[in-house]
Amino acid sequence: MDLQLKGHTVVVTGGASGIGRAIAVGFASEGCRVAIWDRAADVAAQASQIAAETGSTARGYTVDVVQRETIAAALQATVAELGPVDHLVHCAAIGSGKFGFPFTNLSPDDWPRVIEINIQGFTNIAHAIAPQMIERRTGTIVSLASVAGQIGSQTDPPYSAAKAANINFAQCLAKDLAPHNIRVNTVCPGMVRTPLNQGVWKAWHDQQPPEKRRSYEEWAGEKIRAVTPLGRWQEPSDIADMIVFLSSERARQVTGQTINVDGGFVMHW
Repeated sequence: MDLQLKGHTVVVTGGASGIGRAIAVGFASEGCRVAIWDRAADVAAQASQIAAETGSTARGYTVDVVQRETIAAALQATVAELGPVDHLVHCAAIGSGKFGFPFTNLSPDDWPRVIEINIQGFTNIAHAIAPQMIERRTGTIVSLASVAGQIGSQTDPPYSAAKAANINFAQCLAKDLAPHNIRVNTVCPGMVRTPLNQGVWKAWHDQQPPEKRRSYEEWAGEKIRAVTPLGRWQEPSDIADMIVFLSSERARQVTGQTINVDGGFVMHW
């Protein structure tokens, strides 16, 4: 299937690792020019590696999504080097780093940083990029959320609450931007082997007595069998495939949607 994305410019926040990196590779494989915005020290090296892997153009820019001056500088450099932004994929996010069941395992002090990065970060990015899309009357935005934002997951309440807010904000954006021919959707992964997922296990593991501790593979395997009808991991490339498709003209009638790539984890109850 020709997705007709060749030559388009894509910004992927949080694209230096995990799902974000897989998304950057997915777009580069379609012939897109990819700008990776990330605060990771190796963002430029990761972009160079993706360019070598795919034969497409990729650039890395140091961005902290809660520092608006870094966003402005990266946007200016991206447009100058790669052209106007056609597609935005927002992946940058963090968890609290603690196991939040029950929520009293956390304190109010565990919330602000997660809320700032996951909610205000998305807001900052949208405010920076949407005006240029409005001016050009074209563009797509996909926010990477989580099934945790739909089911009130108790594993990490600050993360779950922030992802629920991301889903809602994306719907607001979709309504506001539709008259300008800009589509906005949300993709929610389920169980994906990423550093963030392993951090959830580590937070759980550290609170257990020795006799109840399990390895990451044991813990995750048990959870997958319990909650995922398809009974298998979702891979970063599975998420990337959906996001690349949603950004293409093949999905031109799709906006304001929350799409789960979760092996059936979340269904209509």
